[in-house]
Amino acid sequence: MAGFEDIIGQEQLKEYLQSVIAMKKISHAYIINGERASGKEFIAGVFSMALQCEKQESNPCMECHSCKQALSKNHPDIIRVTHEKPNTVSVDDVRAQINADVAIKPYSGPYKIYIMNEAEKMTVQAQNALLKTLEEPPEYAVILLLTTNVNSLLPTILSRCVVLNMKPVKDALIREFLMKEVQIPDYKAQVCVAFARGNVGKAKMLAASEEFENVKEEAVTLLKYIQDMDLSEVMAAIKKINEYKLDINDYLDIMAVWYRDVLLFKATNDANHLIFKDEIQYIRKRADKSTYEGIEKIIQALDTAKSRLNANVNFELTMELLLLAIKEN
Repeated sequence: MAGFEDIIGQEQLKEYLQSVIAMKKISHAYIINGERASGKEFIAGVFSMALQCEKQESNPCMECHSCKQALSKNHPDIIRVTHEKPNTVSVDDVRAQINADVAIKPYSGPYKIYIMNEAEKMTVQAQNALLKTLEEPPEYAVILLLTTNVNSLLPTILSRCVVLNMKPVKDALIREFLMKEVQIPDYKAQVCVAFARGNVGKAKMLAASEEFENVKEEAVTLLKYIQDMDLSEVMAAIKKINEYKLDINDYLDIMAVWYRDVLLFKATNDANHLIFKDEIQYIRKRADKSTYEGIEKIIQALDTAKSRLNANVNFELTMELLLLAIKEN
């Protein structure tokens, strides 16, 4: 199934989209802005299906011919814009798939809907080409731009679109979803929720990822014994991190959550709200040995390492500085 009720959280966004369908006040262009894997494609799919549904209500019926075509991703009037180059949506992509196509009337539905994922990858020339269609769209055209970074779009594009921002989903909703849909135990759901930070897709991905489990184990082992390791052992552990396909930011997040647990336990002496409850003896030991200031410094050092890596500073140098900060504090 895939109706508005299947979207987790995002209440304002759902309400807004259902109300524009009910009042038949559809704009020609929308931008859905949210993190990677946060469910933008799912929302765009439900909205498109509802717009084309033969029953013309504010939720797709899932039973008419149009809904069935949309569910199987075979609807002739729901067009997914693709791009050949991994990091670029080119001017040719926009011209061939939108501009040259939009003049042809819908094949069967009331609308012709274009869904462009990764719209932040449009070159300036591609955005200017799209602008031509946005300035004078045919009655039936609806363009959905899905982006992780709304600021990468030109002001002229933004001014012609309705911008919808996705909000982080409450932890309790994600936890319930993981336990019910993915069928994982609550302690595992709790860890995935902590790393997903309100992003349902990411939580689901982590819950299913064996690699995440392995990386988490390795990171926790490193943190448990780091004070007793010499630098060469620590660097060997870091080289191992680099072998994983998991995003290095996820690895740093695991470390950050560990030290937040240490800080929380030091302040409250209560294990109930910890993410790594099962490591309580090590967390207690770390909390006893560290000062508040020392733990804060480590959490800051983790943020600095993230910023350095995002700015393409050398990986090994960044990690060496981080681990020295951890050992010193």
